[in-house]
Amino acid sequence: MGSPAKRIVVAINPNASFGRTRHVGPAVVGTLKAAGHDVVPLSAPDFDGLVRVARDALRLPTAAFVVVGGDGMVNLGVDLVAGTDVPLGIVPAGTGNDFASGLGLPADTAAATDVLLERLASPAGVRRVDAAVVSGLDGPDRWFAGALSAGFDARVNERANAMRRPKGASRYVIALAAELVRLRARRYRLTIDGEPWEVDSVLLSVANNGRIGGGMRIAPDAALDDGLLDVFVVAPVSRGRFLRLFPKVFSGTHAGLDIVEFRRGRVVTLDAEGITAFADGEPFGPLPLTVTLHPGALRVLA
Repeated sequence: MGSPAKRIVVAINPNASFGRTRHVGPAVVGTLKAAGHDVVPLSAPDFDGLVRVARDALRLPTAAFVVVGGDGMVNLGVDLVAGTDVPLGIVPAGTGNDFASGLGLPADTAAATDVLLERLASPAGVRRVDAAVVSGLDGPDRWFAGALSAGFDARVNERANAMRRPKGASRYVIALAAELVRLRARRYRLTIDGEPWEVDSVLLSVANNGRIGGGMRIAPDAALDDGLLDVFVVAPVSRGRFLRLFPKVFSGTHAGLDIVEFRRGRVVTLDAEGITAFADGEPFGPLPLTVTLHPGALRVLA
């Protein structure tokens, strides 16, 4: 048994990228063991079960908590270690990997594992970034580090999660097409650092990371360590103009359009009828909710 200082807990999502990257978790565990670390690999039949076993494993002294998977796994890690001294390591093996990209981690899993090993070996290998707490949920407050969606993209996520087929990423395309038929503006009541703001919008996100949805650069100027949330709002548009706008989001060139508005703040409250918010691609709960940014709350090995 290695010393507690080198104990590394590794949580693996066997269904990352719809099972196409299930070999990555065992490879990461093997590499860490070969480097002399005391590794505790974790897996479970479902997400809730993985949360439970990870929470139990982290009760013992832990040098790092490593997640293998996509943004949903990152969210699991953030929710468990944000606000603590345990750093989060990420080996991106999901479909989107937006938070890992925001950190500048390589998309290649072997290269990302090499970065993880380098950071574990260096006293200066830990970086502090911001993370946000969501309150007002039907349950305990939850952390996220990427972005909270409360508009069209949240409804696409919700529809896709409810679909049983197809099992691949194409279900998000189908969900997007289905939701586009119902595209309409919603009235949002927001408060940003105490200032009220009512706005009609089809797409609304509160971003810490500038990227969501596998490469959509919704908030091109957002930074993970600037101490601010970027509120991204798209004004009411026709379906045709929305379709013309959508490709621009991937390059970030939508930022200068007259239908797009950004505001910044530390505490954002959102309210609208019939909207369930998603953060880091995971369902959080119906509005109203309050998002509070905590600068430097998350330690990452990146």
